[in-house]
Amino acid sequence: MKDNKPGVVVRKGDPDAGGVLVKLYGRSGCVVLSQFRDIEGDLAWMRSTGRDPVPEQAADDYIARQTRFDPDLWVLEFDAADYLPPFEGKIV
Repeated sequence: MKDNKPGVVVRKGDPDAGGVLVKLYGRSGCVVLSQFRDIEGDLAWMRSTGRDPVPEQAADDYIARQTRFDPDLWVLEFDAADYLPPFEGKIV
């Protein structure tokens, strides 16, 4: 736990080739972040469920669709009232 934001690994993906989704629980819903490489090749995070929080079911539906498409994905969940992950990273 970092920044007092407890988290869990909800789904283990491929340790070498698996991408990462991060579900952030806030006060008015959830945000799902997807890891990608930006134009410079650096790791960054995209708000996959949109700019504003969505209901938990919408976040879970998004994650289910992505894991059906890519079974190597890892899924992490954090309590984050500010919708910011407890790790460094550029969010776009």
